[in-house]
Amino acid sequence: MPGTPEGGFVRRIGLFQATAINMSQMCGIGPFVTIPLMVAAFGGPQAVIGFLAGAVLALADGLVWAELGASLPGAGGSYVYLRQAFQYRSGRLMPFLFVWTAMLFIPLIMSTGVVGLVQYLGYLWHGMTQTQGDLVGLGVIALVVGLLWRGVEHIARITAVMWCVMIASVVLVVVAAFTHFDADQAFTYPAHAFDLNTSQFWTGFAAGLTIGIYDYLGYNTAAYMGAEIKHPGRTLPRAIVASILGIMGIYLLLQIGTLGVVDWHHMLAPGSTASQSVASAVLEQTWGKGAADVVTVLILITAFASVFAGLLGGSRVPYDAARERVFFRPYGTLHPRHRFPVLGLATMGVVTAAGFLIGRHTDLATLIQLLTTVMVIVQALAQVLAVTVLRRRRPTLRRPYRMWLYPLPSLVALVGWLVIYGYADKNSPGRHPIEWSLAWVAAGCVAFLLWARAEKVWPFGPKEISEEYAAGADPDAESPMAAEETRK
Repeated sequence: MPGTPEGGFVRRIGLFQATAINMSQMCGIGPFVTIPLMVAAFGGPQAVIGFLAGAVLALADGLVWAELGASLPGAGGSYVYLRQAFQYRSGRLMPFLFVWTAMLFIPLIMSTGVVGLVQYLGYLWHGMTQTQGDLVGLGVIALVVGLLWRGVEHIARITAVMWCVMIASVVLVVVAAFTHFDADQAFTYPAHAFDLNTSQFWTGFAAGLTIGIYDYLGYNTAAYMGAEIKHPGRTLPRAIVASILGIMGIYLLLQIGTLGVVDWHHMLAPGSTASQSVASAVLEQTWGKGAADVVTVLILITAFASVFAGLLGGSRVPYDAARERVFFRPYGTLHPRHRFPVLGLATMGVVTAAGFLIGRHTDLATLIQLLTTVMVIVQALAQVLAVTVLRRRRPTLRRPYRMWLYPLPSLVALVGWLVIYGYADKNSPGRHPIEWSLAWVAAGCVAFLLWARAEKVWPFGPKEISEEYAAGADPDAESPMAAEETRK
């Protein structure tokens, strides 16, 4: 097929669609369920600091993704970047570990979206039991997987529509909040709210930063689909930066507006509407119960769109790894007609369902903390280092985009991720997220050794150095045949 790269994907996703995919994943149910969690972490309306800190970390890390994605626009995102950067010393260990951890943390992120969806559904469905909520969530996951069992050209259209619904739901909540905004309530802080000399502030800051970056996660979703992006050297950096800046503005308006309508003390009351579905509380107090019901429905659609976009991008992660013998080979199979990774999508759907049930029977904050620590240790920290490693080892690599103010964004991202990881146990007492993340990575190392022995690769065979991105065709230079296919 014209325009089909070697891996079998077709470059059909443009800038608007890539940005919509990112933003749909970023602004799902997250901010609507984490505003009360953020207030609890900081102990007052100064919680807006958490969203600002999350934006800074997201933008710094987004520039890391932008350089890597523009230079190495392959299916799988981080898998490609880590393989290209660390193959010289550790063979295929780092990309294998990334895929190993991604098969856990990506669907766990999606599971938090389904937990939030069911949580908001409780505003409309009074008296919904635990079992009924569990069944609804599992049904939603099955529906998402069913919709994704289609060609990417259809998915792009569906995602664009759901992105518009997401924007509408957020705008309505923000407008409702600012039409009844109480500045004194939003900007009156408790005593010692900004006392930087106390450990309590920094523990709360780390918890808020974790929640904040969780809300921004998704700015990299299109990068996982690098082999399906048109003109990736230009499109990916623009989509990443635009989505982060756009969501940052939305989040700040949403957070400040909510605090100006709903008394933050009510957000700390277990089981209250303000703690379970704060956006519905905003609409109910401003425009009445009918408007609250309508916007709650839009929020449910937004949550669905977030899970949809996340599984769309995440299911591509193991595909390229398996195709190049860096993960289990069955994951390298595409659907014969619609060209999507069959086993990757099915596996992540199952893990999302399991994570959803865990979240439903524990709490959302703990689930966020656990998935974040698993993500940080292999993907986030290693990828920050990958930018510098590639600049030193591959100075001639084609770089359509080079990180602004390098290496400052890398350093900011490194510090931010280390703060999140270092405070994880303090913010989840008794849950031991650091220990669980280390155990998962250790299990991944064991799995790698068993896999490497079977495949006869390093350390049981020679290292295989791949530098195809240095010698391959420029994906931004569209061939005449591909251009004709795009026009059709």
